[in-house]
Amino acid sequence: MLSVLRDRTYRHLFLAQAVALTGTGLATVALALLAYDLAGTHATAVLGTALALKMAAYVGLAPLAGALARRMSRRALLVGADLVRLGTALALPFVDRVWQVYGLVLLLQAASAVFTPAFQATIPRVLPKERDYTRALALSRLAYDLESLLSPVLAAALLTLVPYGWLFAGTAAGFLLSALLVLPLRLPPDPDPDPDTGPDAGRVLGVRLLLATPRLRALLALDLAVAAAGALVLVDTVVLVRDGLGRPAGDVSLALAAYGAGSMTVALL
Repeated sequence: MLSVLRDRTYRHLFLAQAVALTGTGLATVALALLAYDLAGTHATAVLGTALALKMAAYVGLAPLAGALARRMSRRALLVGADLVRLGTALALPFVDRVWQVYGLVLLLQAASAVFTPAFQATIPRVLPKERDYTRALALSRLAYDLESLLSPVLAAALLTLVPYGWLFAGTAAGFLLSALLVLPLRLPPDPDPDPDTGPDAGRVLGVRLLLATPRLRALLALDLAVAAAGALVLVDTVVLVRDGLGRPAGDVSLALAAYGAGSMTVALL
């Protein structure tokens, strides 16, 4: 799996993804604590609304990101998205109203909805061989899984030294480093789009195949169940730890790290 990291371009892209994911993980912990400070026991409603806005932005803007990726420099798109996310992360510690949290989360996820599809579409251009592409996808998935464990642990360590607002600075640093890793790359351009076989046609075909295949429909249902459980963890943990158990802010990170560790352990078993 690690052999694909010999390719300099993919190595930079993978490291950019890893540091951006780490920053996002720090932001998840910090947002939970910010919501608790602003709304107290109603933090679950705030976080639930923020997550709903986050996914609505991603679902609604991802197709637009695909269109932008075919008309703009891929490198400029990735770096621009990182810079927007950086600015948003730096603004979050200064909010004092719940609606401001919603607005900044929406902006942050809008930038992520541009970055993630553009990043994923770049990988097969950089690694055109099917075996290398498959390994790159597996490595990318591993980065997501490790983030759910390592980011909360890092957040817990930082919270022993600094207030939670500084976690947003760590988030901004992750996005800045991601942009710096992508900036020197020369990314291969997309081929000219074919209206019959291009990305839009591919998305329609993909949806049809998903809905027409019983095993894939079952997998979709399983993914929805896992996502529902994960959402409960994200929105309820801060109130459970701070109010229910009367524990300090750092223990919110430890609880989320335990969730990630359990998820990874079961996956490995």
